[in-house]
Amino acid sequence: MTSTYRTPEERFEGLPEFGYEPRYREIGGLRLAHVSSGEGAPVVFLHGEPTWSFLWRKVIPPVRDAGFRCVAPDLVGFGRSDKPTDPGWYSYDRHTEVIASLLEDLDLRDVTLVLHDWGGPIGLRVAVEHPDRVARMVAMDTGVFTGHQTMSEAWHRFADFVARSDDLPIGFLVRRGCARDPGDEVVAAYEAPFPEREAKAGAKVFPTLIPLTPDAPGAAAGGRTFAALVGDRRPVLLLWGQQDRALPPATGEALAQALGWPAPRPIESAGHYLQEDAGPEVGAIIARWLGEQRS
Repeated sequence: MTSTYRTPEERFEGLPEFGYEPRYREIGGLRLAHVSSGEGAPVVFLHGEPTWSFLWRKVIPPVRDAGFRCVAPDLVGFGRSDKPTDPGWYSYDRHTEVIASLLEDLDLRDVTLVLHDWGGPIGLRVAVEHPDRVARMVAMDTGVFTGHQTMSEAWHRFADFVARSDDLPIGFLVRRGCARDPGDEVVAAYEAPFPEREAKAGAKVFPTLIPLTPDAPGAAAGGRTFAALVGDRRPVLLLWGQQDRALPPATGEALAQALGWPAPRPIESAGHYLQEDAGPEVGAIIARWLGEQRS
């Protein structure tokens, strides 16, 4: 049986602007967390590396207030979800299966997926494999990894840093990815799920899951996802932090061109974690776009 770490609940007390009550479900012996707020057609927010559902706290209110049900899960290994301590547990397939099970367990249909960082390849694959549940997609500062993509020098430096780190500094990584310092209280909230080194296996392994060659694990699934998206006609909104160093704006432009998506809408004042730098703006853009789709 896989050894898991469960973050003590007191670590999540007093989080700034994040008063949502966690909801739990079980899959494969793991307790998984999500938050839900509002009523209406579901909008599911998927975080990436090394964040958790706290990332969406400024984005959710405008979308919820526009008449949508906002659901934000914590990926396995992040937030309030259980954290397998064996790095070998984590894979692109498993992360995708777990998020697909969320849509099934909650019986979510007519879903809008809002995707960031690793939430992109996971969520876009879910959209391709479960088209009966996913109606539209919002993607930001992310990609589809096929083994053919070119990663920036900044990303390679990030991946090397993670690999060398004996005890991954979660808050430092988030701080470095913002255009403006989010402050100590917010940084502490990102560190809250990870009080022990053994809790960080999921965060530490994520960069290694990106296939850098076509024969690497996950590349074939990424390629199938990419190919399916080229002919997909579901509505897509693409947003991009213009000060993102790991995934520069040119990455978003190339992604849109390759998939036949609308050009990315620039978020001028934002870095990679545009939810921190411009959360209310991002939420308002998504809410307006969803209103246009609904009308």
